[in-house]
Amino acid sequence: MKPLTSSKVCTLCNKNEQFFSREYSGEKLCKKCFTQSIESKVRATITRYKMLRFNDHLAVAVSGGKDSLSLLYILAKLNKFRPNTTLTAVTVDEGIEGYRNEALEIAASNCKQLKIPHHIVSFKELYGFSLDEIVQRARSRGETELTACAYCGVLRRKAINAGARQVCASKVATAHTLDDEVQTVLMNIFHGDVMRLAKEKPVTSEVHPLLVQKIKPFCEIPEKESALYAYVKKIDFQDTPCPYASEALRNDIRGMINQMEAKHAGTKFTVFKAIERLRPALEETAKKEKFQTCKECGEPSALDLCKSCELLGHVR
Repeated sequence: MKPLTSSKVCTLCNKNEQFFSREYSGEKLCKKCFTQSIESKVRATITRYKMLRFNDHLAVAVSGGKDSLSLLYILAKLNKFRPNTTLTAVTVDEGIEGYRNEALEIAASNCKQLKIPHHIVSFKELYGFSLDEIVQRARSRGETELTACAYCGVLRRKAINAGARQVCASKVATAHTLDDEVQTVLMNIFHGDVMRLAKEKPVTSEVHPLLVQKIKPFCEIPEKESALYAYVKKIDFQDTPCPYASEALRNDIRGMINQMEAKHAGTKFTVFKAIERLRPALEETAKKEKFQTCKECGEPSALDLCKSCELLGHVR
């Protein structure tokens, strides 16, 4: 992904040189108009989905990557005009040697610069195992059905929720982009987990007092635009890929969707909007599912044993 440079002028301000071309909308934007458009879209998304209320304490899930730090910067900027919202960054330390330490340092540095409190939640402290140890144990037993990402995805969600509760947040913001949302939709369909389509939405439902409500202000921001925003704003972020990322099914789906988007601009938005229209019908069916308390850890679960404890049981 490379910014475009030409003699053409920005279609918004009609004076500055074109820097970026949005194929799905036909806009040709200069740097200033591009960054302002991202911030305006995030503000509009927060308003449209009523993501924030007066005096919310917002935990922002910050991994140290481009998306989460771009979101943190935008929320911090918006917060100057909305001072009744408190921000706290929450970072999950999965325990990935040679990878996570760099991200923790970058996240801490950005939080210090923005004067935002930074809270770290550790897999080791929360579960008794780092992700590296979990993967090592699983592989030593010849278990190949579940990838490292399968373990990490379940355990990270629980850790972010725990971290949000630890800082007494009323909501937790994650930097899931438009790409992430569309990929998740297709993954759930490929896995046959249609009911999860009803749950994974821009603002999650309040279904249990121990589940902190999740909001996704970047759900209508394409990933490449989130990355470009970070570059233009000179945000320091970790660009080293996770060593386990190549194992994920999400990579295959990402490639497929990107190919479709390249041939048919706007495909990602089309899928996102289609699911938004279908979701009310799916939610009616999902209402039949009742949350209870996991008999092992006491956290919310749809079953007697939550998915995290089920996976950790295999590891132990």
